[in-house]
Amino acid sequence: MSHGPRSGLYAVSSALLAMSRHLEVRDVLKTIVASARELLDAQYAALGVPDDHGGFAQFVVDGVSDAQWKAIGPLPRQHGILAAMLREARPERLADVRKDPRFEGWPAAHPDMSDFLGLPIRDGDEIIGALFLANKVRPEGEPPCPRPDGRCGFTEDDEELLTILAQHAAIALTNARLYERSRELTIAEERSRLAHELHDAVSQKLFSLRLTAQAAATLVDRDPSRAKGELQHVAALAAEATEELRAAVVELRPAALDEDGLVATLRTHIQVLDRAHSARVTFSSHGVRALPASQEEAVLRVSQEALHNALRHSGAARVDVTLDRRGPGAVLHVRDDGSGFDPTAIRSAGRHLGLVSMRDRASGVGGTLTVESAPGKGTVIEMEVPGG
Repeated sequence: MSHGPRSGLYAVSSALLAMSRHLEVRDVLKTIVASARELLDAQYAALGVPDDHGGFAQFVVDGVSDAQWKAIGPLPRQHGILAAMLREARPERLADVRKDPRFEGWPAAHPDMSDFLGLPIRDGDEIIGALFLANKVRPEGEPPCPRPDGRCGFTEDDEELLTILAQHAAIALTNARLYERSRELTIAEERSRLAHELHDAVSQKLFSLRLTAQAAATLVDRDPSRAKGELQHVAALAAEATEELRAAVVELRPAALDEDGLVATLRTHIQVLDRAHSARVTFSSHGVRALPASQEEAVLRVSQEALHNALRHSGAARVDVTLDRRGPGAVLHVRDDGSGFDPTAIRSAGRHLGLVSMRDRASGVGGTLTVESAPGKGTVIEMEVPGG
């Protein structure tokens, strides 16, 4: 075992604490993989969540670069050693995975692996995941490995340590699933509430619009001036109904964050806005890593609100959105060359431009939001989130 009793206990404790800090399934999976790889001094680690069709619903890796992972290709299927481990629900510890009769090879871009340790993650009788480690690395300062190939290989102690980690990983993963299910139910309830509110509000607006239009029709011949006023009221009511529909749709529309990630989702959203508006809307991003799901959602919502303000209220001819890495987190900038406003009048402006809700979203995920603006000088919205 590469860790002494004291250091091993500390490492396990640190890994368990890291897992308990996250609630979203994706974040929990990444934390489990990173913790397992660090804890057992492995070069590579992966965690797969099996689906019901012979594949993996989710597959997270650590120790493989994004470029390598992309070159490897599609997610692995449940075959060979992986299938045996999932089917028989027992650990697999191999000196050289390539020499096992069940080994079926891997894609050309796949890194070379030899010593292997795999363990199913179980919730009662259900296998909810499988944890894999490969290529044991000898920590600096310890004696060299005795094997001729220089590989250390995983030990029985390593397997025992990974078993402990897998048991707690099952708890963390189950809790994360329950949390996400609870959140889905809350979202469904909120959508139902919004749908009722939308129906009531828009129905009232349309009813008023119909009555006003009828009044205008009866006044066209005998009182054109009054008819003109009624038609202006019709236009105002139609604009209000449109605005309420837009606001509700933004809240109801599910973001494609889980499938596409924050950068791709923002890029697609901004491309649509650029086509839909006369203003030029651009997007650029540099070095942004995946963020905790709650932070990605907050960044997306703040950017949507800031873009709406710039395109609907500021009269901007150009809006530039950037999302860049800052330490472990990210910073969002939404800049426009519009009319701007006086930040000292923040009380009225805040209500009108949604600045209060944007600040609440930022602070709710441990981030910050700042606003720079002046009449005739445009506006810059900056949001920073800390990352995971």
